[in-house]
Amino acid sequence: MGSNSILIIVAVAVLAALAYWRFQRAGRPVPAVLRRGQPLPDFSAIDEAGNPIRSTHLHGSAAVILFVRGNWCPFCSSQVENLTVHYKDIIDLGARLVLITPKPLETTRRVAEFFEVEFEFWLDDGLTVTKQLGLLQVSGVPKDHRKEYGEDTIWPTALVVDPSGIIRYTELSKFIADRPKPKTLLRELRTALDR
Repeated sequence: MGSNSILIIVAVAVLAALAYWRFQRAGRPVPAVLRRGQPLPDFSAIDEAGNPIRSTHLHGSAAVILFVRGNWCPFCSSQVENLTVHYKDIIDLGARLVLITPKPLETTRRVAEFFEVEFEFWLDDGLTVTKQLGLLQVSGVPKDHRKEYGEDTIWPTALVVDPSGIIRYTELSKFIADRPKPKTLLRELRTALDR
């Protein structure tokens, strides 16, 4: 093989690596219905008491909404733990903190109880809301958890919604492990309330 062939192979490999890196940085695109400036879509979930609840029940107060995969996910558990430090700041601003999870509520709720915080937990039974909003992660549950949790799950997402129901901040995790920092959510919440 000549030096030109090696140079071409190296150049193609470098271009492929750059394209892969750019794709990975871009992450998953934000669904149109969840983009900043859009009204929070009307959807129905189940609250902790087993009653139906609609997203429109959030109107009148700002909200930080987190779509979390469940307590089996160490990154989701870490996100909840990190939020406990700023939980009181969020609530003191008059906002609601809602965690939407596919199932089951009892096990996810234990995470918050462990950290002694009162988040609102909404169940997305059958991943109906997840599919409606374009947040489905196909085959996202690790094989050793599928018996209890199923195969598909939520793509981790954070929203900040103002009191009139307008989305002011959206962050989809680029990778399963990354989540917006609680300080970022608090800053975006304050910005949404200052409008």
